[in-house]
Amino acid sequence: MIREGLVVLFPFPHVEAGLPGKVRPAVVLRRLPGDYDDCLICMVSSRIDQKIEGFDEVVSPDDDDFAESGLKVSSVIRITRLAICHGPALLGSIGHLEESRLSRIRARLSEWLGGRAP
Repeated sequence: MIREGLVVLFPFPHVEAGLPGKVRPAVVLRRLPGDYDDCLICMVSSRIDQKIEGFDEVVSPDDDDFAESGLKVSSVIRITRLAICHGPALLGSIGHLEESRLSRIRARLSEWLGGRAP
């Protein structure tokens, strides 16, 4: 069962290079309404240097919820790297985020979509 806040594995497409997806962690932000098993996810990367300061969310070993995330190294949740996926396309879950962190990510995304730049 797909739950919001799960850290899942997904073959994220590499659109710029026209290459097939690389399996990487992603966070389930929301399940989509309707009868389909679809969800909105965002990419997680170990490339901390690519974070957008004041916007993207960094998860590091010093954080209280790091162990529950299932991530192995400090990682950045790339809030603007989004995808809609069908549940069966997910390759399993490795952990989950605390509700407070998930709420912070959703709030930043909502503000950005509302026209308030990071």
